[in-house]
Amino acid sequence: MGNDDEIITFCSSQFSRIVRESRMKLVFILVVCFHISDAKLRFASYYGDHMVLQKSPESAVLWGYGPKGVVITVYLSGPTQQQRSAEAAKDGIWRVSLDPVEAGGPYSVTATCESSTATLTDVLFGDIWLCGGQSNMAFQTSRIFNSLEELNLAAKYPDVRPFMVARDWSGTELTDILGVNLPWSVPSSEVVAKFSAVCWLFGRYLHDTLKYPIGLIDSCWGGTPVEAWSSSRALQQCGLDYNDELRRPYPSNKNSVLWNAMIHPLVKMTIKGAIWYQGESNANYHQDKYNCSFPAMIDDWRMAFHRGSGGNTAADFPFGFVQLSTYIKYSTDDSFPNIRWHQTADFGFAPNLRMQKTFMAVAMDLPDETSKGDAIHPREKKAVAYRLTLGARAVAYNETDVLFQGPFPSQILSTATYINITYDQTLSVSPSTDTFEVCCSQIQAPCGPGSVWVAAPVGRWNPDSVQLSISNLCSSAEEVMAIRYAWKDWPCSFKACPVYSASGILPAPPFIINRYAAPTTWKHSRLIL
Repeated sequence: MGNDDEIITFCSSQFSRIVRESRMKLVFILVVCFHISDAKLRFASYYGDHMVLQKSPESAVLWGYGPKGVVITVYLSGPTQQQRSAEAAKDGIWRVSLDPVEAGGPYSVTATCESSTATLTDVLFGDIWLCGGQSNMAFQTSRIFNSLEELNLAAKYPDVRPFMVARDWSGTELTDILGVNLPWSVPSSEVVAKFSAVCWLFGRYLHDTLKYPIGLIDSCWGGTPVEAWSSSRALQQCGLDYNDELRRPYPSNKNSVLWNAMIHPLVKMTIKGAIWYQGESNANYHQDKYNCSFPAMIDDWRMAFHRGSGGNTAADFPFGFVQLSTYIKYSTDDSFPNIRWHQTADFGFAPNLRMQKTFMAVAMDLPDETSKGDAIHPREKKAVAYRLTLGARAVAYNETDVLFQGPFPSQILSTATYINITYDQTLSVSPSTDTFEVCCSQIQAPCGPGSVWVAAPVGRWNPDSVQLSISNLCSSAEEVMAIRYAWKDWPCSFKACPVYSASGILPAPPFIINRYAAPTTWKHSRLIL
């Protein structure tokens, strides 16, 4: 927390919230508010022993609270030594930026002033990744397939350090987080069991490649829409009302409340990048806005972390996300396919012109009909994390020889009897009768979910192309106005979609492509015509 006005606002809002929710938290809140207003020297709530600070070339930021107007000196002790000083401002907040530090450790970080001292021990320098979203990001490692095998590996990765922000919400932007669910920890089977599986696996796979420390910050909440994680600035970019009450009675779903309490407090920290797994809650809430609200949230997070860290976090830090998996088998509802498309800002792939320096893990081929709870939470998180890691290696770490995108059409040609789709890479193809569909229309206009779509079977294929049989599907070949692929909630069985990369690891993402002008040419932003 910061100045007295903010303390008063926080305490009064929490008291009102307790009365409103009839929860027994009054004593706790009074203690917290007393502690916040105390002038004793301390670090911000999300700094602690065993933590990871961002390594070079970025500069790590340290901040906390102390007596107003007093000079705070911070000492870094370990493989290298540093000393930095800053005066605690009128609101009692001090902050320093260290000179860039190479990956490694351990270090001790000590903040001192004339009246007190605060020390962090066993601090490492590496890359910090923020993991956000809803329940599929919160999905614990103890619940995934082969969880015991994974948990038994945890202690072998002492340099991958997890931290979990406590779930909470606020009507105003907070300076510091309200609580910690898991403090910075050296991994053990017990620690990793209750930590986000996607976040942990992503960090572990990155460490296998990078061979230096990785810090993982888990800040997520199940059943929440993107609007809750977006600032009022981002919402306004998409014509969304900050005071929208449509998601009641759950206060965690109101616009901006999780941004205020669980993301904004982190912006002073230097981070390497973020990964995100969310979208299910927007399948029935502002679905048509997601192609704006999600990219706008990414842009706003980047701006806020860059400014909040004093320019130390990159203004275009890499942002990875998981395209939605599956929910209801045999469903004819277009909600999940529409959100998958909107997750890419309607390009079908990432990065793209609207979402630069992003990367995407396709997950529609990982259904789990018998998942405990329900099928919206597939247990195959290893494939998700591995696909995200490939994207991070290519986009965040500039590994030019890493294939991280599934095949996408580069050219589409049609005749009276077939449509030939050429892809941008070598393929692994299997037969399919209904995963590809064509739209039949006598009107030369874009087709959408409400149009008439007919399954187009795969007739034959070549190393880089797929041929669809369209004889008798429409009245004439000229009536084929669009093609779409995997446009279903549950488009294929486990790891058995029709089109993958040559290795069989990366599934082709879903697409919808319309033909406008000539009968043998098709238009899409990534097509070569």
